Amino acid sequence: MPKHSAGLLLYRRRQEEVEVLLVHPGGPFWANKDAGAWSIPKGEYPPEEDALRAAYREFKEETSCETVGDVMPLGALKQPSGKIIFAWALAGDCDAAGIRSNTFTLEWPPHSGRRQEFPEVDRAAWFTLAAARQKIHPGQVGFIEELERILPPPAT
Repeated sequence: MPKHSAGLLLYRRRQEEVEVLLVHPGGPFWANKDAGAWSIPKGEYPPEEDALRAAYREFKEETSCETVGDVMPLGALKQPSGKIIFAWALAGDCDAAGIRSNTFTLEWPPHSGRRQEFPEVDRAAWFTLAAARQKIHPGQVGFIEELERILPPPAT
């Protein structure tokens, strides 16, 4: 059975431009990667947990930001690994510079016997939809495209 992940794509409007909040994975593997490395805040969840509840939990764990409001489903995307990511869009704001993430432990350097702790997310940033398409992991571009498709036009 494939693993499942759930996440929230936070968006806001600045003047006429839509921006989305993406996070950069922490740890040594991702340290020097940028284009195609960013993600929506998301994480795996057990089969007995509700996917949307998991998306809210993971968002808070990875950003420390509180989110409330009505969500819009963005669907599910199957990743090359076989994992399925479910996502929802949510209008809101978050101080990208002030995020605090949970951590994970990893043997680093490999085969050294030394274990180090790293943040799950090392930074977050707001991106226009065009920039987000370049920054986000290729397997998640569909979430940006779906948001753009379903987002109502700005109020005038």
